[in-house]
Amino acid sequence: MFIIDDLLLRPIVAVGNVIHSMAVEELYDVGAIRDEIKENRLLFEIGDRSEEEYERRREELRTQLDVAREARETLTNKVEVKQ
Repeated sequence: MFIIDDLLLRPIVAVGNVIHSMAVEELYDVGAIRDEIKENRLLFEIGDRSEEEYERRREELRTQLDVAREARETLTNKVEVKQ
């Protein structure tokens, strides 16, 4: 019975772990948020964004960045299979 469980469940759990890791990477992509912060600054500097728009967006992005960092710490590699 345990051999069958190992043969059937381990691949499913392994795929689940990969999917979980990919979802965390996609949802909480720190690099993409940093790129948005840079883009926001650039748009402000070239005059496409007002100062108040820039400040509002900057605060939103910094909040997202903090949440993403915390979520990645919490969620990365948290799915385990007990033997």
